[in-house]
Amino acid sequence: MLKNPTPQQIARLVSLYVTLISVAAWLLLELLRQQAGLPWWAALTLITAAVFLAAYFTNIYYLRKYIYRKIKLIYKTIHQHKVSPQEKVKSVDVRANIIDEMEKQVSEWAEQQQEELNKYKAWAEYRRNFVGDISHELKTPIFNIQGYLHTLLDGALDDPSVNRNFLKKAANNLERLHTIVEDLEAISRLESGELILEIQTFDIHELVQEVFEDLEIKAAQRNIDLQFKDGASQNFKVQADRESIRQVLTNLIGNSIKYGKDDGRTRIGFYDMDKNILIEVADNGLGIPQKHINHVFDRFYRVDKSRSRERGGSGLGLSIVKHTIEAHKQTINVRSTPGLGSTFGFTLQKGS
Repeated sequence: MLKNPTPQQIARLVSLYVTLISVAAWLLLELLRQQAGLPWWAALTLITAAVFLAAYFTNIYYLRKYIYRKIKLIYKTIHQHKVSPQEKVKSVDVRANIIDEMEKQVSEWAEQQQEELNKYKAWAEYRRNFVGDISHELKTPIFNIQGYLHTLLDGALDDPSVNRNFLKKAANNLERLHTIVEDLEAISRLESGELILEIQTFDIHELVQEVFEDLEIKAAQRNIDLQFKDGASQNFKVQADRESIRQVLTNLIGNSIKYGKDDGRTRIGFYDMDKNILIEVADNGLGIPQKHINHVFDRFYRVDKSRSRERGGSGLGLSIVKHTIEAHKQTINVRSTPGLGSTFGFTLQKGS
């Protein structure tokens, strides 16, 4: 028997066997008629049944062997893991729609491969963009520091009208570098799961009040009013890592001050959502154009690049906020209308 027969070879082999069976059946028919004295119709019936059964089982045998080998090769291709002996296809049920089933499995495998390829391309693109973004973000303060220090070394160090000012500017850029590195480390810990959350029950209203006090000087510089929305004066208990949520609130409220309009306001609201509490930070600032909404939580993404850098920050704050909330297995979203302001909302599990 051929080891890996083609359909043509199987057809030839089966045709040969059927021909031989037919010849043998004809000879047997003549023998039965002459020796046993059977009527011709009885002998013909017996021989026809014998030829049919022999041809049927011969075809089934070769079809099973052929289809089994082809399916086995397909399984070797589409299965990424080594198939255990229990999972191996040992026979083929010829009564089933084998080709359609295999076509379905191959189609699912192809879709899975395409999905993985798309994910790989997306991650490759994300990695390229990230490397470009971080290089750009680091290059600016490094270039500034180099400029100030070289100017001082070239003689400005002895000029009292500029030396202290240049040193102060160099120090500010070093602070920005330090912020970027710390924020990158924070994101890395969040993504890798290395950051251990210390879950405790605390009063979210009380924590917001503390953040208000921490940021009141910055808010006063732009005459921005920090306040609670109507109905948010009551205390709500939540279960979360208090210091991580402090960082989230500091970032969101700080952004509302940084990118809000002078003489504006930032309002905090709390909403009972059965098992969770929704916390909203709303401002009446410039707002975010719709095309930027889906990217505000991306690393180093800035709606207004020049304006954002002028006001400091690493460009990683909202990305850290998103990762922190997701580490709590909660969600965060943003609504914004240019000219009316933005509202960032996130949920936390309700405390007992």
